[in-house]
Amino acid sequence: MHRTVDAAGVDEFSHFRALTKVAERGTLDSIFLADIPGTPPNVAFSGPMTHEPLTHLSAVAAVTQHIGLIGTATTSYYEPYNLARLFASLDLLSSGRAGWNMVTTGLPMVARNFGDDPLPAHEARYERADEFVEVVRSLWQSWDDGAVELDEVTGRYLDPERLRDIHHRGERFSVAGSLNVRPSPQGEPVRVQAGGSDRGLDFAARHSEVVFTSQHDIRAAVAFAHDLRARARALGRDPSSLLVLPGLSAIIGSSESEARAHAAELDDLVRPAASLALLSIQLGGFDVTQLDPDGPFPDLRHDPVATASRQRFRLITEKAWRENLTVAEVARWAARGHGHRVVVGTPEQVADDIVTWFDAGAADGFNLQPPVLPDGLTRFVDHVIPLLRSRGVFRREYESTTLRGHLGLPRERSTTRSSGRGDVK
Repeated sequence: MHRTVDAAGVDEFSHFRALTKVAERGTLDSIFLADIPGTPPNVAFSGPMTHEPLTHLSAVAAVTQHIGLIGTATTSYYEPYNLARLFASLDLLSSGRAGWNMVTTGLPMVARNFGDDPLPAHEARYERADEFVEVVRSLWQSWDDGAVELDEVTGRYLDPERLRDIHHRGERFSVAGSLNVRPSPQGEPVRVQAGGSDRGLDFAARHSEVVFTSQHDIRAAVAFAHDLRARARALGRDPSSLLVLPGLSAIIGSSESEARAHAAELDDLVRPAASLALLSIQLGGFDVTQLDPDGPFPDLRHDPVATASRQRFRLITEKAWRENLTVAEVARWAARGHGHRVVVGTPEQVADDIVTWFDAGAADGFNLQPPVLPDGLTRFVDHVIPLLRSRGVFRREYESTTLRGHLGLPRERSTTRSSGRGDVK
């Protein structure tokens, strides 16, 4: 544990509230909560358990005003109506700041928490997810614009002609009703996705508005963005409506030597058992703690567990085989930035790197993953954000009240309401 971290408080709400306040002070678009609804292998070294995202973000919504609230929820183990209602509620209560990270869950350890059936195959999970998202969006759109009347003369709350049952009957879901939560000012929560397999990219091109990705090479990142947008265009979508946000972990020092010393200090804090536990999670639950840490990294190309998370599997294994790394060396590398790209340098060097990727079309923004919290986030907000502002590539203040507004995404619908005495918003 880093000396700046209060180990006893890392899973307390006060810790997360303070982090979110720093992020909002930096006018960041959003905070993002990943989620694994299960206990990871080698739990002694896996770190604090994560809060359920919707509960956590609802609490954060009450103590913030602008920052977006993106939470992860699986299409494999929710039902569409419940999920649509949960995110619509968060979106309405936060005045339009919610986003849904759509995942299909490829972890056998999660599947065991939801019955005796084995984890569905990769293609089957995405087939369910396609229909799941269609149902959720139909529910979010079951309120027409102007449905809410608030007519003081007649006492009518809404116009029933503008509230529609969706009558969905598909291969996997049968959902009759309209949603019982009205839309927020942004219309619908923002749809986010992070799958990197070929099937995952098709899913993103069809359904996503923001795509998180793990890219280490700028040319590969440009190719990824072009591929994703070409798929979206082939489906009749405006390719500019998709935002690509690679993961980025910035280790910042006042000088390059200080930054490198800080990086070395962080590396030294990673216990071998902890790095192996993390690598096991990144490989879909394949337990590498049972392997010889000093032995060569194994060929896992046909292991159904390790390949469940396709993009992360490919990133890790290609590096391992290309550089002939041992299991321990792979685990140590993967612990840095949780497998995302790491930039070590001064605030100026980090800002230069961000602008270079942005100008090249490799990124529309970044999914920031500070190496230490709160120190890493505070350094970025206090020292890198001002440089990006001075270069005209980042806002100086929030210009919108919704997550869609922060991201430059179109509002999905209007929620204009009539009081019977003229329209009000």
